[in-house]
Amino acid sequence: MKNGRETFSSNYGFILSCIGAAVGLGAVWKFPYTVGQYGGGAFLLIFLIALMVIATPILMIEFAIGRKTKLNYQGALKKLFPGKKWYLIGVIGLVALIIVLSFYMGVSGWTLAYLFKSIMGSYASLPAEEIANNFGEFLNSPVEILFWQLMMTVCTGVIVAKGIQNGIEKVSKVLIPMLLIMIIVLGVKAITLPGAQAGLEFYLKPDFGALSVEGILAAIGLAFFTLGVGTGNLVIFGSYLDSSRTIASSTFIVVLSQVFVAILMGFIIFPGVFAYGVEPSSGPPLVFITLPIIFAQMDFGMFFAILFYLLLFFACLTSTIAILEAIVGYFVDEWKWARKKTVFITLTGIYLIGVFQMLSFGPLSDVTIFGKTIFDLSDYIVTNILLPGGGLALLIFTGWMWKPKLLFDEINIGKGIKMDYRSFHITVKFIAPIALLIVYLQLLGIIKV
Repeated sequence: MKNGRETFSSNYGFILSCIGAAVGLGAVWKFPYTVGQYGGGAFLLIFLIALMVIATPILMIEFAIGRKTKLNYQGALKKLFPGKKWYLIGVIGLVALIIVLSFYMGVSGWTLAYLFKSIMGSYASLPAEEIANNFGEFLNSPVEILFWQLMMTVCTGVIVAKGIQNGIEKVSKVLIPMLLIMIIVLGVKAITLPGAQAGLEFYLKPDFGALSVEGILAAIGLAFFTLGVGTGNLVIFGSYLDSSRTIASSTFIVVLSQVFVAILMGFIIFPGVFAYGVEPSSGPPLVFITLPIIFAQMDFGMFFAILFYLLLFFACLTSTIAILEAIVGYFVDEWKWARKKTVFITLTGIYLIGVFQMLSFGPLSDVTIFGKTIFDLSDYIVTNILLPGGGLALLIFTGWMWKPKLLFDEINIGKGIKMDYRSFHITVKFIAPIALLIVYLQLLGIIKV
């Protein structure tokens, strides 16, 4: 505790907590399929370049703003530009985080439900059609999906209520190493399956013919969303960080770890999909229909199903606690609420919002706004408007309104990797905002490719 503000006990704890924040469902049901869809290794190369050139600097910016001000996102922008309206960028981020957590908590509850189903052997040896029907029945059961949403909410709240060192950091130090071990075990199992080579070729074989302009923009967008930047989510983690190590050093470790996890998830999924002759898919159908079908046919399938859904639950939990911490940090800093009170009030509201999100898969599926269900509309607003818009606004703020040199100096304080100012300045002021603007306009349908 420094200056009355709790800090991470070590840089190791900070890094693991940030890895947990970045690793989530997208690494499982979006990243691998997108790589395979847009040219495998060719797409992956563009993705890695975009990750280092665009997404990584934004992550550094979020950490630096937090560490310099020792405040939440909104409070930090108010402190840096008193009397100005730039804090509204933080308000956009807060709204985005609340919406994200309201539906992410519910979907994360599905992973907990399927972990329980795996332990009970609920879909062992079932035919594919029945497994698919079971998922449909699950979504149409309000009691079941809202119960598991509540369980996920409680798990998240208990951890965040304990604070940084005794809650988030302690849990991350246990869950992230376990998550990495489980990924390796499942990856080894998957690539040793008969016929796994076809899956690896689909995933990684470079196909530059499939890498269109749309694919390049998809790679840039995926790099941006993979690290979860744009909402100021990780500004709060930066505010709990001391100055013993450079922000660049910690950021590169977080980024490389996230890349490792995301790429290895493809090694888990596609060898199994091709080995058992199942059509490759993405999103919830991949996780809750395709993979259970594979586990039902696999030797020791129950064991590997338990391992996979435990892995997924850990990934979801570390993400939900990070998102909630950013929301809680705002009310603790700005409204001076006690942490436990804040956790209870915010989670109650978020759970109630999430109820409508989850019921849109079943009883409220016929309720549409602008032709979209409540869940789909929320996802569209966050993914296509608030996240890229918030990220673009942050880049404009730091590159043009605030002196980049001040930010750069904060990034390089401490021991470790030092950034080059010229390359950082050009990236933050020109390359990253232009690239993100193009992606943003494409997401809004203004640019057609």
